[in-house]
Amino acid sequence: MAKRDYYEVLGVDKNASANDIKKAYRKLAIQYHPDKNPGDKEAEEKFKEAAEAYSVLSDADKKARYDQFGFEGVSGAAGGGFNGAGMDMNDIFSMFGDIFGGRGGFGGFGGFGGGGGAAQQRHRGSDQRVKVKLTLQEIANGVTKKFKLKKYVPCSHCGGSGAKDNAMETCPDCKGTGRVIRTQQSFFGMMRTETACPRCGGEGKIIKNKCPHCNGDGIVMGEEVVEVQIPAGVIDGMQLSMRGKGNAGKRNGINGDLLILVEEERHPELVRDENDLIYSLLLDIPTAALGGFAEIPTIDGKAKVTIDPGTQPGKVLRLRGKGLPTLNGYGKGDIVVNISVYIPETLSKDEKKAVESFRNSDNFRPSESIKEKIFRRFKSLFD
Repeated sequence: MAKRDYYEVLGVDKNASANDIKKAYRKLAIQYHPDKNPGDKEAEEKFKEAAEAYSVLSDADKKARYDQFGFEGVSGAAGGGFNGAGMDMNDIFSMFGDIFGGRGGFGGFGGFGGGGGAAQQRHRGSDQRVKVKLTLQEIANGVTKKFKLKKYVPCSHCGGSGAKDNAMETCPDCKGTGRVIRTQQSFFGMMRTETACPRCGGEGKIIKNKCPHCNGDGIVMGEEVVEVQIPAGVIDGMQLSMRGKGNAGKRNGINGDLLILVEEERHPELVRDENDLIYSLLLDIPTAALGGFAEIPTIDGKAKVTIDPGTQPGKVLRLRGKGLPTLNGYGKGDIVVNISVYIPETLSKDEKKAVESFRNSDNFRPSESIKEKIFRRFKSLFD
């Protein structure tokens, strides 16, 4: 999409004063501010477009070059290196701090969506990681596992506040908001930037006397038994998350998460292929030739399958719905049975004689159609 003229974007003419340009931009910035239009991509793009236009027209040198050469005159210079849809919101808020009055909103408007309230910083605890080994049966049915974790928990003596007798006082520098605004001269004029209060670390409160049991951190090492519900159908290497079950955050902060890494135990007979289970069935020659029955291992026990007379090596049988369930979905995979036929490596004298009697029998010689069928089946393994 072609760029719009910067004067058109802000709705001013070329003779507009610096104050008029600033007012026009401020009006658009309020209208399309992300806090007033959460999730609205169109409003976000208009917000960025207005910021780009203002970054050029508010600067006398850039404005002069733009008036003479158009976009080519300020190529790569809009807003100090960011332009158009590639603008970074944090850059916009920081570069035009004299208009926004800090990250949250515009000076005198108290911010959008927050009413100008306090924005104290809360410490987040670190995540905990555990590994859980699961059998195919547990994966098929889902399972509950319990873990005893050594982790940071809130100090019981101070209630997690970190203060002896919970004695806390409001930070005198930020008046409990956790944020301070600094004003300084810059290339764009007077800039106002909002940062975490250095005195209280953004918490808004100061500890008068530290709790001796946790040294003011509000957390101590402890133990907790956590019960984890593992859903059916998980995959080896998958990581599950339990929000808030990790280490406690300092001074009644936010708990970290518990991350559970799934390890699948190898089954002695079945091999997993996504939701299917693969089994290799080795038949003897009489069963392959005459037909019969065979037992196939499943997750829950055994299943009996019929072997048709004349079953060839490479034939595939499917036990529908006997595989693993789809994670958070419907349906199950199959058990896929790949058939091989065992050829004896050594024969007794009588066995050799019996086999020799079949050498010249047409039924024991593969026809061209059988050769072609087996070749296609073999070729499909590589396709």
